[in-house]
Amino acid sequence: MKRWVYGFMVLALVAGLVAALPFPAEAKDFNFKISHIRPADTAIDLDVKWLDAELQKASNGRIKLSIFPAGQLGDYTVVQERVGVGAVDMAVQPMGAASDKRMLVSSFPYLADSWASARKIYVTGSPLMKEVGVLLEKQNIKLVAVWPVYFGGVALKKMPAAPMDPNVAQNVKVRVPPIKSYQVMAEAFGYQATPLPFSETFTAVQTGIVDGAIGAGAEGYYANFRDVIKYYLPINTHFEQWYLVMNLDLWKSLPKADQEVMTKVTQAWEKRRWAAAEKDQAYNEKRLAEYGIKVLRPTINQIAAFTKKARSTVWPQIKGDVGAAYFDNLLKEMNIKQ
Repeated sequence: MKRWVYGFMVLALVAGLVAALPFPAEAKDFNFKISHIRPADTAIDLDVKWLDAELQKASNGRIKLSIFPAGQLGDYTVVQERVGVGAVDMAVQPMGAASDKRMLVSSFPYLADSWASARKIYVTGSPLMKEVGVLLEKQNIKLVAVWPVYFGGVALKKMPAAPMDPNVAQNVKVRVPPIKSYQVMAEAFGYQATPLPFSETFTAVQTGIVDGAIGAGAEGYYANFRDVIKYYLPINTHFEQWYLVMNLDLWKSLPKADQEVMTKVTQAWEKRRWAAAEKDQAYNEKRLAEYGIKVLRPTINQIAAFTKKARSTVWPQIKGDVGAAYFDNLLKEMNIKQ
């Protein structure tokens, strides 16, 4: 199906989903405080503003959002805790695993290796997202919808020995997030891994402590590292998705009609993002190239080689952190082979 036809169908579906519903005259007004982690006027900020406008439209102006961008309400781990206790009503962000290590499963490398597989694995209602919803409910958090961000890649200032071969020693030291799965993956792909916080990565690359970074995608590398990197490898290291969440007690307190409005509008919001996310990633990869960074694009077979290496070498080393039997059962539900 041609892209314009698909886009038209998505927009038509969104329009139908957000149609206003009737409410009793005594219906309450709500103004929910919502946090996200990017600056104003970025893709997520514009999408949250769209969500606010559509909620107001669908509720006859009764449901509104007060938007706090750029982590104004705290680091995402802090906001996660605050949503759980009700100090923050809603958020769109990653979810940390400090309270439950099983949350790490959603960021395992190469669960998805293409946009087609990501649309099956990370969409609301999938086995994985149902499980994430269960885990979050134990933290008194309601999973409302998913906001797909991008596939990750490798940003470098030094050319590796064999950038598209995961079975070769690359002779390059890279920063990885201080999360075991990233370290094991980088080493499996032939890199020397150095765990560092994101905030220290620019200086580490600039001063030569490391030669590049793993853990983000084109958007993040363009925004933060375009002046210190020369190469970008979009090899789909991981799929980044953020969660639209709400305090569970607050959700339960909403009248059923308002829950229905929230569900219809947020699902339209998610579908709208899925229709735009792949194009958004391509746009940011193009920006890197236009800035002078060489984007080395893998073939389908090369992505398959990275996927095979990650699933056969990395997964066995990290699945014990979430429970081997738990992970294997979840793989069966998702119909994914190790």
